[in-house]
Amino acid sequence: MHRARRPDLGHNARMDVAQVPALVTGVNICAYWTSVGYMVVRVGRKSRGMARLLAPSQPRERIMVLVWVPLVIGWMLLPLVAAGQPPGAASIWALPAWTGAPAVLAWRWAATALAVGCWLASIACWRHMGCHWRMAVDPQKPPVLLTDGPFAIVRHPIYALSILMMACTAVVTPTPLMLLLAVVHITLMHLKARNEEAFMQRQHGDAYNEYCRRVGRFVPRWRVGPDTP
Repeated sequence: MHRARRPDLGHNARMDVAQVPALVTGVNICAYWTSVGYMVVRVGRKSRGMARLLAPSQPRERIMVLVWVPLVIGWMLLPLVAAGQPPGAASIWALPAWTGAPAVLAWRWAATALAVGCWLASIACWRHMGCHWRMAVDPQKPPVLLTDGPFAIVRHPIYALSILMMACTAVVTPTPLMLLLAVVHITLMHLKARNEEAFMQRQHGDAYNEYCRRVGRFVPRWRVGPDTP
């Protein structure tokens, strides 16, 4: 008689642990975009212009929205889907088997914590902007040039945090589709930031040019020289 082979409980436990960062990150991303929805309703009620917040007036930004909506849905769902499958499974949705290695798992947990910090820092940025917060360029409302608080560190703190949060999600959930979404999202953030900067330059002229010389777009500019772009 042959003894029945006992299941490798330690291996299953490691697999379960490897899935937890993806679950936490997925929940965090859902919370982030729920907060964005709350900001749309809150600011829209105060300004009586919710439609302008959701429907950009510029054709360029309308095209971006067509890409952004499925991207955001995928951003929320892919970590949750990956968390529901054993790492190494024969599926494009599953985490690679190596994501459960102790060293990799430590990096993934660090990225998870950083993503949560990005969400909390984004809330602080939204509170600082108050009723001036917008999802898109709004030509009907003269833009205010904010240069204090988080805007004294980078010109686009919310976009910078969004890029960092997406990078963290890609570290936690390094699946092919998630990595593709990360590339598209970061590209869109750069395009959107450049579009808004062109609009602000037309509105504020030299004051905005001087602000750009002093403050970096997404990364703090610790040293400013005469040749800084």
